[in-house]
Amino acid sequence: MAQEIWVYAEKHVGIIQPVTYQLITKAKKIAKGKKVVVVLFEAMNSKLEEDIKAYGPDEIMVVRDDRLKDATDSEIASLMTVLAERHQPNSILFGATVVGRSIAPRLQAKLNTGLTSDCLDLSFEEDLLIQTKPSYGDNIMCEIICPNHRPQMASVRPNTFKAEKVTDARVVVTEVTDLPFKEAPRVNIIEETPLLSKSDSIAKADRVIGLGRGASDDKVITLAEELARKLGAKIGVTRPLTDHAKFSGEDQIGQSGNSIAPKLLINLGVHGAVQYSTGIENAAMVISVNKDAKAPIFKYSDFSYVGNSKDFLEGFLKVIQ
Repeated sequence: MAQEIWVYAEKHVGIIQPVTYQLITKAKKIAKGKKVVVVLFEAMNSKLEEDIKAYGPDEIMVVRDDRLKDATDSEIASLMTVLAERHQPNSILFGATVVGRSIAPRLQAKLNTGLTSDCLDLSFEEDLLIQTKPSYGDNIMCEIICPNHRPQMASVRPNTFKAEKVTDARVVVTEVTDLPFKEAPRVNIIEETPLLSKSDSIAKADRVIGLGRGASDDKVITLAEELARKLGAKIGVTRPLTDHAKFSGEDQIGQSGNSIAPKLLINLGVHGAVQYSTGIENAAMVISVNKDAKAPIFKYSDFSYVGNSKDFLEGFLKVIQ
């Protein structure tokens, strides 16, 4: 077995997705001497490895074939199975995205190994990958291991880790051209278009207003929307508000929703359960408003206001007008 941590390079319409860079950074921090290898599937004329080099993996393994331009998830999984069987990596990391959640379990089944999804942290104890994720209604953190099978596999939600570029990185690029391409004739990709959804906007927004159960009043929501317009912010919600007519599961912040990393986060009426707090760990500045002075959300906040969300919003709007 090779002492390598593989990171699947996810791309969309010719752009490497940020979760790939986040996983490279995390893998380098926990590697303990293991080689960090990025596995990239791309068409013959693509050069996406140049973007990946800035984050300093030890190696980029490029599988180049024009058929990969429109390859299906099952075709990618088949190719990656051959690669993994050849090189026997210690572990393989995916983003817990639509694509990652499609390819990873296919690969897991082909390799007859384990897969832990939606991890919040990763670490190594010698060769054993410790995969941390919430359990029991997201109230307990559990550590999952796969002691008897390799590679160890895990997926991580975008924005759980922070991507960091490195200077003067020496990255080896290895091209693989001899993999058997097993076509999936039942699926045909006709066109790939950018995905524009509210959940993507929240995950990438620099400014976010988070609404909890204590801010579910229609008047408070209207004031929050006005503040969002003035600040150029996106509105996200806790799980209870996904049932509100204006919101859905795509707007949810937290472990079962979106992990966010804004420069500014304003929490209104958010109690701060672990399901929510794990999704805001990478927010730069957090301001929280809650009537309960003992609300857990204040432990994660830079500035706190004990009081009514409506009063806070009306006062804030007067100040910034």
